[in-house]
Amino acid sequence: MSEYSSVTQWLGQDRQGYTLPQGLYVSRAAFEFDTRVMLKRVWLYACTVAHVKKPGDFYLFEMANTSVIIVRGRDGEVRAFHNSCAHRGAKLCSQAQGSAPRIMCPYHQWTYSLDGKLLAARNMPEGFEKADHGLQPARLENIGGLIFICLSDDPPTIEHARADIAERVAIYNLEHCKVAVQDDIVEAANWKLVMENNRECYHCDVNHPELLKSLGTSGFGKGLPGDDAEAAQGARYEEYLAAQQAAWREAGLYTHLVEFPDDGWHRVVRLPLANGSRSQTIDGEPASRVPICVHPGTGDSSLSVWTQPNSWHHFCQDHAVTFSLTPLDADRTLLRTSWLVHEDAVEGVDYDVDNLAAVWRATNRQDSMLAELNHAGIATDGYRPGPYALEERLVEEFKEFYVETAKSALGEGAA
Repeated sequence: MSEYSSVTQWLGQDRQGYTLPQGLYVSRAAFEFDTRVMLKRVWLYACTVAHVKKPGDFYLFEMANTSVIIVRGRDGEVRAFHNSCAHRGAKLCSQAQGSAPRIMCPYHQWTYSLDGKLLAARNMPEGFEKADHGLQPARLENIGGLIFICLSDDPPTIEHARADIAERVAIYNLEHCKVAVQDDIVEAANWKLVMENNRECYHCDVNHPELLKSLGTSGFGKGLPGDDAEAAQGARYEEYLAAQQAAWREAGLYTHLVEFPDDGWHRVVRLPLANGSRSQTIDGEPASRVPICVHPGTGDSSLSVWTQPNSWHHFCQDHAVTFSLTPLDADRTLLRTSWLVHEDAVEGVDYDVDNLAAVWRATNRQDSMLAELNHAGIATDGYRPGPYALEERLVEEFKEFYVETAKSALGEGAA
């Protein structure tokens, strides 16, 4: 790929244990490569089943020259189709999400069923077969209610991720959840920096007072098996965690850490909530009176799921929070956060949106500022790749995933 020779050069300059070369963060060439090549070779988190809850509900996943319609069919199945009419290519859906009994092209009114079959096309010549002109499908996988798409004809394996994630997430019943509120933030930072910021809590003690009321910094790069950095509480935390894990095991919950296994792209861990909290809220109390999970042993813990390269998720007994990011430009990233509650919960009665979203709204604002400062500094002449701290191991896991996938996409093989 000679058009990405500069990307090849920068990847060749990458050093283990250090941040990426400047060009991979700030250049237009790297953005074009990421969005048109690299990110189309991997599984990307798009939404949850709660975003397309009823037949006819649709949701758009868009990135650079990619536009995919995710839609629930009348049979209850969730499918994905490229957002381009089989007639003359017009964009079918322009709304970010909505509901419709069928998919109709606004240009010439070609009409498709929710499973992608062409239903109507006016004044076509003799011999025209509607069966040959349905919507072009995109690969979709539903993992415990989390929807992933892949834009490659040769997608990476997903079986390991499905086995590790689906059963753990299943107890939160995402099929019986609804989206209570969704926030979009456009951050003035490269998408890789937004991801790197999420992959460590080295910055949390000073920057996230609201988050640390219910979520401790241990478990996010320190205090777990494989971590070189010890938890601040030392042996006391290890004893506490062991006791919690024993209780979860007795309750039938899966407790072992899954951390990017065998070239995998997922991490799953159950962690105790901090300060006696029962949910990720300002006061630590449940945000919704109607639980999404009634499994015993989940009331004082949360399940965290990370997927490379674009999502993270937290599941509490009363609600779930999902995060996705999409590159918009070399220096702009869309962070989308969705809060899910039980479908029977009534706003204003069982939950208050501002209380439900308060912790992560504050945290997102703080993280946005940090990612933007990070990008602004990297864009200056003084930037040189810097070394990772011990508790930034998960940042390097993300960086290595990016480097290996990028080199493979360029035909050089993994690093």
